[in-house]
Amino acid sequence: MEGQAGFDFDLCKRNNILAAVGLKMPGATKTGTTICGTLFKGGIVLGADTRATNGPIVADKNCEKIHYIADNIYCCGAGTAADTEYTTELISSNLELHRLATGKQPRVITALTMLKQMLFKYQGHVSAALVLGGFDCAGPHLHTIYPHGSTTTLPYVTMGSGSLAAMSVFEAKWKKDMTRDEAIALVHEAISAGIFNDLGSGSNVDVTIITKDGTEILRNYDKPNQRKHRREYHFERGTTPVTKFETVPISKFSVTSTTVEPLTAMDTS
Repeated sequence: MEGQAGFDFDLCKRNNILAAVGLKMPGATKTGTTICGTLFKGGIVLGADTRATNGPIVADKNCEKIHYIADNIYCCGAGTAADTEYTTELISSNLELHRLATGKQPRVITALTMLKQMLFKYQGHVSAALVLGGFDCAGPHLHTIYPHGSTTTLPYVTMGSGSLAAMSVFEAKWKKDMTRDEAIALVHEAISAGIFNDLGSGSNVDVTIITKDGTEILRNYDKPNQRKHRREYHFERGTTPVTKFETVPISKFSVTSTTVEPLTAMDTS
């Protein structure tokens, strides 16, 4: 019936029928992921690994999981790669419009509210688990946003499939009012714990530091999984046998010249 309220599940039925006859649905690229953040005296440090997976396949060894929201706000994303990328891009765009309308630096709580309202609207079907951090007029802030829209505010947080390994490092070594260098070292160790103890996390460590003086992005802060020994192959001439050799003289080919004439104005009268 036209205009009838409710949801349409026709595509779900179609997908079930296709799956029953053996057609496999395409899978989404996911960021298996270890992401985390911590407050320190005067700012905040965010960290992430750089592995993106597609089932058992490593789809990208060096993807970026720390997304730009505003000059003073960044967001780490775990879950479906496309969802985290476009969710943060959308909120970043809306927050910039908000800044232009108000003429003031955006606050972290504003970004948090926009993100949680959007994710709650989709009831968890947008697979984006986020760690939001920033510095505004009220100081440093650190939040987590779950795919269903619930949030937490803590001095240190972890998310993703490697979050338990990272949290074990935080719970053992975190302390209040750390220095900048201590916070970076702690985040680096937490992400490394996820990289080496979780199959969905891997490759490199990215770090972002946000203070009242600005933001510093340390892309590929550490590369613990670089190949140290690469075998080089040298094949002597003649290793591969030549079965046929033929020389074609250039005189057999005909060369055609073309003249390009300038276009004249078309008479439209």
